[in-house]
Amino acid sequence: MFNKVLVVCLGNICRSPTGQYLLQQQLPEHTIDSAGITAMKHSDGRGWDMCPKARAVATKHGYQFPTHEAQQLTRELVSQYDLILVMEQAHRRHIAQRYPEAQAKTMLFGQWLEAGGKEIPDPYKKSDEVYEHVLTLLVEATEQWVRKIAPHRL
Repeated sequence: MFNKVLVVCLGNICRSPTGQYLLQQQLPEHTIDSAGITAMKHSDGRGWDMCPKARAVATKHGYQFPTHEAQQLTRELVSQYDLILVMEQAHRRHIAQRYPEAQAKTMLFGQWLEAGGKEIPDPYKKSDEVYEHVLTLLVEATEQWVRKIAPHRL
């Protein structure tokens, strides 16, 4: 049903790459990618790697993520995926306004963490404790999405 999943946050350097790599580890037979509404780019146009603090917190908990390059959310990307997972309701509204054809396939990454869904806050430039909290939420949300997308994997 959902074979191609796009994970979206604001800059595509903290939450969405973490969510992408967590899902990829659990769903290796699926196509999982990530993008940012305002992706962080160098002056030469290359996307930033994953935030060093986000990577360090993930590594501390035993996760190894490959090198990442932030990419901008585009209509082409939106059209290629069966499911788009966002971190905040504001991201969902942005996608609905800019890409109305994608509204029905856009849900919160934290959709199953509480009734009505749970937003996953942006940890960028915040304390280590915030990064830890965000990683915990992303791990829990990943487990819930794996149950929905591929219940045979559990």
